[in-house]
Amino acid sequence: MKSNIQTRTRYAGPIAEAAVHPHSLVDQGFASDEALAAVLDRYPAELFDINLYDYDDEGQVSLRTGARGKLDGAELLAAIQQGRLWVNLRSVETGWPELWAAAMAEYGKVQAAYPGLRAVKNAGQLILSSPKARVPYHFDAAGVVLFHLRGRKRIFVYPGDEAHLAEIDMEQVVSRQTTEELPYVRAFEADAQVMDLEPGQALTWPIYAPHRVENLDRFCVSLSMDFQTWPSRFRNGALFTNAVLRSRGGRPRMTDRMATPELAARWAASLALKRAGVLKSRLSAFERDFEPEVGVEDGAGALRA
Repeated sequence: MKSNIQTRTRYAGPIAEAAVHPHSLVDQGFASDEALAAVLDRYPAELFDINLYDYDDEGQVSLRTGARGKLDGAELLAAIQQGRLWVNLRSVETGWPELWAAAMAEYGKVQAAYPGLRAVKNAGQLILSSPKARVPYHFDAAGVVLFHLRGRKRIFVYPGDEAHLAEIDMEQVVSRQTTEELPYVRAFEADAQVMDLEPGQALTWPIYAPHRVENLDRFCVSLSMDFQTWPSRFRNGALFTNAVLRSRGGRPRMTDRMATPELAARWAASLALKRAGVLKSRLSAFERDFEPEVGVEDGAGALRA
């Protein structure tokens, strides 16, 4: 299913709309219960993001975050499979190098489908999510290839214009003043490009395009590969610099009105601003609300001392 909107983003890039590509990671055995339980056993606890999203009648979201807890890999996998959890294992490139090497080979095939696409940095997170899990309306400050390995999920991709993705919100995310979730209204649904993803399929979408995800009543496994290009690095740097200027009462120009030299200059400024620590991240202060537990509602048990 697709909307009739032809221009999906105001930011230049070779990916103009969401598209599906084949991959072979499922055939290589990375999504079996045995493989997942083993990697959960050994994955560093500091690289776990365990989230539980609650929604009101208007689709507005509140977030609860979890700690890794004491479950072994098989028990943690069971809690995810029967609950409502969304678990990200960050830095797959170091946490599961065998999967990463295979994924990078597949990424090369996807990149070849887009002339002019040149990643200068790749990073990945393995996503294990419960059958009824949903991820709210948000954007990623990078390009993304979502390699789907298990289950079925539906992705809603929205235009990256000011109405759907305000730059002031982008600044707050890039500068780590808030999480990736964006203001959402149900009227956005008329503009969504909707894609159902099966195991063995990879999804691309325009850089920065807002999106949300629904699992279709099955436990799901995906590898989300972020990639940065020089244009996205420049723009992210400009967004960070603009966030600093705005925090000091400034009214900076929007980055989509800047040519490459100005974006590059603001990126260079962002490096100095970050080194100076002028804008501290607010994300490190998130308190954990629960630990995963087998057999309890949502898979979320009490947080133990």
